[in-house]
Amino acid sequence: MTSQAADGPERVSATRRSKITPEREREFFDAVLDQVRECGYEAVTMEGVAATTRCSKSTLYRQWKTKPQFVVAALRARRQTRLTGIDTGSLAGDLREAARATGRWSANETKLLQALGHAVTGDEELARALREALIDPEIAALREILRRGVERGEIAGDHPALEYIPVQMFGVIRARPVIDGQYADQEYLVRFVEAAVLPALGLTWKAT
Repeated sequence: MTSQAADGPERVSATRRSKITPEREREFFDAVLDQVRECGYEAVTMEGVAATTRCSKSTLYRQWKTKPQFVVAALRARRQTRLTGIDTGSLAGDLREAARATGRWSANETKLLQALGHAVTGDEELARALREALIDPEIAALREILRRGVERGEIAGDHPALEYIPVQMFGVIRARPVIDGQYADQEYLVRFVEAAVLPALGLTWKAT
């Protein structure tokens, strides 16, 4: 058997995968995550995504062997932070802007977190992908905002509340739907920052 023949299946597979354009891949990823939000992770099937995107099941199975692999790939493709570029010149202003930015996507992403809640407890790779896509980038950006506040001398670097600000900010997003039956929107999160986060840091906010 020649080397070329031995490499046949891999070369064919690579050729097939190359036919999926970035735009088409984005469509597949959006479809599977939309179905996770609306139906729950357990109810999502490769067949359902194929029907939604008008492709064959074999197309999806060639690219992603299993549903968990498919969802993990979709999550990792979404990795981004909506909190970058925030710099109002003050820690209080930055935290209020972070609340606004978070409020713009909180409902959509909270649905995804809720839908994946049970599944991630039994799948380490899925749990890791969820953190990498939706949680870690935002936490890192928020900690950068806090670090700049310390550098400007607005708050001491050893202030005991600094450790808990990410938990406050992102915990309320998960908690409000359970307690109030509503998602934490921009208005709610800004009020939360002004009433709970800033006082914890010894800061106040005055509109200018």
